[in-house]
Amino acid sequence: MRERIYLDHAATTPVHPRVVEAMHPFLTEVYGNPSSVHGFGREARQALEGARDTIARFLDADPQTLVFTSGGTEADNMAIIGGAMAQRERGRHVITSSIEHHAVLHACEHLEQLGFEVTYLPADKTGMISTDELKKAVRPDTILVSIMYGNNEVGTIQPIEEMGSYLREREIVFHTDAVQAVGVLPISVSKLPVDMLSVSAHKINGPKGVGALFLGRKVPFTPYLHGGSQERKRRAGTENLASIIGFAEAARIAQEEMEERVAKYRQMRTTMLQCWQQEGISFEVNGHPEKHLPHILNVSFPGVHTETMLMNLDLEGVAAASGSACTSGSLELSHVLEAMCLDDPVAQSAIRFSFGITNTVEEAERAARKVAQIVHRLKR
Repeated sequence: MRERIYLDHAATTPVHPRVVEAMHPFLTEVYGNPSSVHGFGREARQALEGARDTIARFLDADPQTLVFTSGGTEADNMAIIGGAMAQRERGRHVITSSIEHHAVLHACEHLEQLGFEVTYLPADKTGMISTDELKKAVRPDTILVSIMYGNNEVGTIQPIEEMGSYLREREIVFHTDAVQAVGVLPISVSKLPVDMLSVSAHKINGPKGVGALFLGRKVPFTPYLHGGSQERKRRAGTENLASIIGFAEAARIAQEEMEERVAKYRQMRTTMLQCWQQEGISFEVNGHPEKHLPHILNVSFPGVHTETMLMNLDLEGVAAASGSACTSGSLELSHVLEAMCLDDPVAQSAIRFSFGITNTVEEAERAARKVAQIVHRLKR
C-alpha cells in the first residue's frame, strides 16, 4: 500500500481520538437543549459552561467574554461587521491588511458596500505588516482595525502587541484572527492588547463547524444573527453542544502538548530545509525568517510551477497546498504572495507544507526527498 503523508494541517487537522471520545456522549445520551429549563436542558447547560471554562483557560480569558460560533469565518465576520456597525455613528473608517484570510477581506468588502471606507495595509517581502504604516493610516474616524496574528499561508507573525498598544491608547477597537496561531503559540487575551480574537476548533484537532470569538466586555458590538437570546444575546441559535465539547477537549490537549508539538514542528522544518540543501536543488523560503509560526513552511522551487509540484506530490501520496484551503482550488496566484510583491518565478512556484500531530520527523524527510526527486526529474 502506498504511503500517504498529510502535510496540510493549516487547512484542517484530523480529530484527536480523545476528542471523539469526549464528544460521543453528547451525540447519543446528553441531547437536551442548553436553553431548556428541565433536567435534560440543565445537564446540557452545565456541560456547555464547563467547556466554555476550559477554552477560556486556554486563552486566559473570562468565560463570559467567549461567544461560540460555527468557526473562524463566522468569528471574523462577527467581529468586523458587528464591531463596525455598532460604531457607525462615530466613524466609518476601518483598517486591515492585504494579506488577511478571505473571511476578513470579504467581510471588509461587505462593509464597503454599506458605505464604510477600508484601508488595506501593504506587506513587505517577508509578509510583515508595519506598525508605522498602521499609524499613518489611522484617522480621526477610524473605528476598527483587524490584523491577523499569524499568516495562514507564509506563517509570518505580526507585531500584534505593538499595534494593539498603540490602538488602545487611541481607543480604537482591535481585532485579530488567531485561527492559525492558537495551539502553537501561547495566547493570553488578558495580557494582549486586543479587543476581539477569533479561533477555530478544526485547526487544533477538534471538529469542524465550531469556533469562538473573544469579545471584550466593553467592546461595541451589534449582533447580526437574530432569533434567540443564546450566548448572552450576542449570537442567536442553539449551541452546537457536541462540537463545543470536542473543541474544549482539543484545547485541553493542545495546552498540555504545546511545547512538545512546537519542538517537533521546528525539527521537521529544519529537516526538510537541510534535505533540500543536501540535494542541491534551488529553493526559497517565503515568510519572515525568524518571526513565523512553527508549523507552516512556505517554500518556492523556481522553475517548477505550483500546480505541477502539487500534482506530482499527490501522485507520490504527499498532501501539501498552494495556500489557503478556501482558494487552493483556484489557479489564480495567492493574494498573500501577490501582496508580498515576490518575483514571478518565486510566487508561481510556492508550496505550503504545514505540520501536525500525526506527522513524524521521518515523514518530513521522506516528503522532502520526494520533492527533490520531482524537482530533479522536471528540471531534466
